[in-house]
Amino acid sequence: MTVDPASAARPVPVPGPRPQLGPVPPGGRAAWTAWAIGCTVYVLAVVHRTSLGVAGLDAAERFGIGASALSTFSILQVLVYAAMQIPVGLLVDRFGPRRVLLLGVLLMSLGQLAFALGTSFGPALASRAVLGCGDAMTFISVLRVAARWFPPARNPLLAQLTGLAGMGGNLVTTVVLAEALHREGWTFTFGTIALAGTGVFALVALLREGPAPEGPGRGPQPGRRLSVRRQIRDAWSEPGTRLGMWVHFTTAFPAAAFGLLWGLPYLVEAQGLSRGAAGGLLTLLVASNMVFALVFGRLVSRSAALRMPIALTVLGATAGCWAVVLAWPAGRPPLGLLVVLLVVMGTNGPASLIGLDYARAYNPSERLGTASGIANMGGFIGSTITLLGIGILLDLLSGGAAHSAAAYRWAFCWQFVPLAVGTAMILRLRRRIS
Repeated sequence: MTVDPASAARPVPVPGPRPQLGPVPPGGRAAWTAWAIGCTVYVLAVVHRTSLGVAGLDAAERFGIGASALSTFSILQVLVYAAMQIPVGLLVDRFGPRRVLLLGVLLMSLGQLAFALGTSFGPALASRAVLGCGDAMTFISVLRVAARWFPPARNPLLAQLTGLAGMGGNLVTTVVLAEALHREGWTFTFGTIALAGTGVFALVALLREGPAPEGPGRGPQPGRRLSVRRQIRDAWSEPGTRLGMWVHFTTAFPAAAFGLLWGLPYLVEAQGLSRGAAGGLLTLLVASNMVFALVFGRLVSRSAALRMPIALTVLGATAGCWAVVLAWPAGRPPLGLLVVLLVVMGTNGPASLIGLDYARAYNPSERLGTASGIANMGGFIGSTITLLGIGILLDLLSGGAAHSAAAYRWAFCWQFVPLAVGTAMILRLRRRIS
């Protein structure tokens, strides 16, 4: 077979980041104000989302349920969150982030209030689904506000700063909420969180979505709207979107499953720590997350080429630490090793935001919300798989008795299955983008 020299010399087109259309957003004080308002909603959403993480044992006693049923609370909430990501992305693209944030605050407040007053499993489960629906509307909306107000080069840092602000909400949960639950009880604690949404709702009503007047390519343009099917198809067909989803899937779920539900029971029942000591270690997870958010945000803002090395390093370190902890004789590693594990898992959340940066960089502005939604649902699908797997294995291995250290040890080995699948998909898709 002969090869035409001219065609052989012709470069093969490779998918790459989409160029910025329209004028570059200005940044400045107004931009930081708009971003701060959006972040206030996200902080509240994280408090709502993680509130069950310090109340797992209390919820089991209040509703008279076992590990599998207890995991259903977080699983349903996360499933709803994941299922809502594409619809929310479409809503943000069409109606703007302010309206979506307002609806999100309303749904979170109603769901948490119903959870505070619930005394039976069924209604409480439904309330967590409503809460998850509202939670799903926050993060993508905040990223869209940042994209309209700040230059593209600042977006990776802004995404990490948004995640860092969310960790402030996690800190409120592990420190303030845990203590309030112990002192004031179930209804007062969760009811107070629900009522906090009133002030946040009023604040979001003042939000400016972008600089005025908006230029071409910023915000939804009626003439450029595509059908829902076409919008989703175009976003999914972009390899950068799919790579972003798998990066988010694989890096996010270990720390998410630990912080959302199984961290406190594991540390108390499997490792024999007091609830106070376990809460302190969970605080370390939050603090580590905040530090790595700043580090990763600065690194990726300076060089997009660092995205994949950071993601793969985080995956290797997380898998390695869990392997050592679970392989430790009798399943009771020393406290120092648990500290290392929690510090390493603090990298998971910041690394997962690299997935959203892939989606942002490889999609035009008119489908940015949709692409971000696809990428953002990855970690929550991974968390659902992990939460459910651990809960089922705990019940099977315990046979109705109290969960032993050995049961937790084998149940937590389930994490390596989604880790292996996600890593394989990342390595496969990375070859398809520049």
